[in-house]
Amino acid sequence: MKDNTKFVGLDVSKEKIAVAIADQGREKPRYYGMIPNTPEEIRKLVKKLGDQENLRVCYEAGPTGYPLFRLFLSMGIHCDVIAPTLIPQKPGDRVKTDKRDAIRLAQLYRAGELTSVYVPTKEDEALRDLVRAREDAKEDELRVKHRITKLLLRYDIRPPQKVGRNWSSRYREWIYTLKFDYSSLRVAFQEYLQALQEVEQRLKRLEEEIQVQADEGVHAPMIQALQCLRGVAVISATSLVAEIGSFKRFRTPKQLMAYLGLVPSESSSGEIRRQGKITKAGNTHARRLLIESSWSYRYQPAVRDRLKRRQDGQPGFIQAISWKAQQRLHKKYFRLLSRGKSSNTAITAVARELAGFIWAIAQEVEELPAN
Repeated sequence: MKDNTKFVGLDVSKEKIAVAIADQGREKPRYYGMIPNTPEEIRKLVKKLGDQENLRVCYEAGPTGYPLFRLFLSMGIHCDVIAPTLIPQKPGDRVKTDKRDAIRLAQLYRAGELTSVYVPTKEDEALRDLVRAREDAKEDELRVKHRITKLLLRYDIRPPQKVGRNWSSRYREWIYTLKFDYSSLRVAFQEYLQALQEVEQRLKRLEEEIQVQADEGVHAPMIQALQCLRGVAVISATSLVAEIGSFKRFRTPKQLMAYLGLVPSESSSGEIRRQGKITKAGNTHARRLLIESSWSYRYQPAVRDRLKRRQDGQPGFIQAISWKAQQRLHKKYFRLLSRGKSSNTAITAVARELAGFIWAIAQEVEELPAN
């Protein structure tokens, strides 16, 4: 029986979709044309292309998100969302149009040269947007604080020594007592303070919702289990779960480490093997969270205060993994320092192994029966 599989490449923008089709075999892909980016027009396209079982559709991940993927899925059509940075490029190719991109996608898709990304569920995507909104709010808070401190620096206004660190409670008490000679400067300063209060209130609202999701959401068991690890509190645990989504897609801890870009780069030839800095591939947000959490393992292993409260009620085997992580990662950090490695290099190595312990806990949680 003749194989009638059609590989469809879509170059998707907000209003239009460029469509190209590559039939099974070696014939050149053909350009179908441009269609409006609406569900009705996409359904019309599918009817014209023939049997849905023989269609294989792909498009690049981008700002339009995943509704198109879910539409094809609801129609029973296989669809892949392609990682844009992993699409092979011809050297010297400087011409880029929607038509050429669609044809190139169809051609490479037929050849099996494209790498698809993991498409989160709607619940995962909503949780990810929540934690990223909180991350954006933290960046806004930092910017406002910098503007205030730089304004004070320009006018040589310095806090007394008893105030201590910037933005401590005493520092805030001092900053609200400041007075200025000019009304224009006073208004500018007050607006900066008001902007800081607004962003802090926004942060509070977002963190309250994150706490709700950690306690009652779909991923609550996983989030609470990951909090058994030192340095992984509610924000970090929720963010990691939101960014990674399903841990089942990683068969080994090394695959998770590679996804997070924490494995060394390599340039080897013949008998010579050279390893360099980490690849920094994959999810930037999750990698940064792991690096931040890894600094906690500089300290002697202990289960006290907040960590003890987070572990209360969790299964003993998860607590055992957490304790093993503390002992192993603490030793690894100081062993690398004793070999002359910088603290940043040592922490990166610790973060890589911490990803392995996170994977181990995730495997245990996913095998637990649902409540």
